[in-house]
Amino acid sequence: MQQLVAQIPWGHHLVILGKTKSKIEAEFYVKQVIKNNWSRSVLVHQIESGLYLRKGKAITNFELVMPKPQSDLAHQMIKDPYHFNFLNMSEKHKEKELEDALLEQVTKFLLELGAGFSFIGRQVKISVDEEEFYIDLLFYHISLHAYVVVELKTGKFKPEFTGKLNFYISAVDDIFKTEKDNPNIGILICKQKNKTVVEYALRDIKKPMGVSEYTITGDLPDSLRSSLPSIESIESELDKK
Repeated sequence: MQQLVAQIPWGHHLVILGKTKSKIEAEFYVKQVIKNNWSRSVLVHQIESGLYLRKGKAITNFELVMPKPQSDLAHQMIKDPYHFNFLNMSEKHKEKELEDALLEQVTKFLLELGAGFSFIGRQVKISVDEEEFYIDLLFYHISLHAYVVVELKTGKFKPEFTGKLNFYISAVDDIFKTEKDNPNIGILICKQKNKTVVEYALRDIKKPMGVSEYTITGDLPDSLRSSLPSIESIESELDKK
């Protein structure tokens, strides 16, 4: 731990000491700073968004269909849930609206996805036997040396979603993947999921696939946040009535 500590700036140490709750959590963020060369502001963002509690928490089939250590690396790549708190959207947003909003904030989206993701395109057209299909989002992960197919669903997870994602991964295998690339990976990001249903749906899928949820809270600008009453002051006023 002492050797790790010596590799990051003192200001980063102050942030980690002030915002983490255990030695294990602190060590996690020290290693992440060294690995990803985070600035202090990025470190603060990652701690406040709860990266330690979300990283590697998605439901996947990686251990069943991928060799080690690639399966471990892929599992740590995925978070659950993803926090899209940089978006301002209505509760009943559509998948295209979510996709548009994420691409408008692609820098923050890539930060939330994590280190190593390189954006390839949105609504990527694939042709299969003269039929056209469109992948929501396509990335390449530099550390995994693999394409990553991302499908967005604004509703609750359904088992049939895995069939569609499996189809897209297979198509990317034939159209984009080269001999130098590792097996492609699929990530399905949905509004809500049932853990048991997801585990059943992934049990016999042969392509690497993970399922996560997403949340949107929509952060208020500082100028507005400072003008609004705090929760404590509202409760105090209610107690008076």
